[in-house]
Amino acid sequence: MPDNQIRLQTYLAHCGVASRRASEKIMEEGRVKVNGQVCSTPGTKISPSDFVTVDGKPVKPETEMHYVALYKPKGYVCTLSDEMDRPTAYDLLKDYFNVRLYNVGRLDMYSEGLVLFTNDGDFAAKLSHPSNGVEKEYLVETVYPIPDEVIDGFCRGVRVENVFYKCVSARKIKPNQMKVVLVEGKNREIRNVLNHFGVRIKRLLRFRVGNLTIEKLKLQSGKFCEISKDEAFGILKMAQNKKN
Repeated sequence: MPDNQIRLQTYLAHCGVASRRASEKIMEEGRVKVNGQVCSTPGTKISPSDFVTVDGKPVKPETEMHYVALYKPKGYVCTLSDEMDRPTAYDLLKDYFNVRLYNVGRLDMYSEGLVLFTNDGDFAAKLSHPSNGVEKEYLVETVYPIPDEVIDGFCRGVRVENVFYKCVSARKIKPNQMKVVLVEGKNREIRNVLNHFGVRIKRLLRFRVGNLTIEKLKLQSGKFCEISKDEAFGILKMAQNKKN
């Protein structure tokens, strides 16, 4: 196999189509063609001379990388397109950039806060992988006071419907407010844990990813700012320093 061949999903990520994992899904849906032939098998390798299209449109590797921090408001979903035609977080960015950006990580529709977007597939893959230990910190406000057992259980680890959840840390700052730090961040993790303990969430805000915070970036709800490559990779550097 020639040395300059790369996996098709990696190539798509370099083209700014989506993250590697999301690109695999796009391939499996039969939306990707290589030299006119549908290629739906993740792991397929291609050469720089191959002609690749997604949904019939040619794609080529991006030459200029963008890193964007968005304060996602409630009511928006983290996907590039939504089958139910709900507003997406990407809708708040697409008119300002001439390249396709995709979100790194997600917040559910009813949560708000910091979401990063990029067209840099390598950065997205590294930031998303749990082994890199990138922290995400959340402010949770509940309808009624939070029982101590919620804090203790989340810190020790709790199994909910055969999924094990364990936070890095959790602490109560007011009777009905707590801060939670996650690394892996499984789907709806905080909501599932609090629901397990019968606690209703009033507001869920992610205010920190690595060393970036909404306050530091001076972001208001629905607004975004572009960050430098050094700032973006500084998130990973901070995580590695903490591990060491």
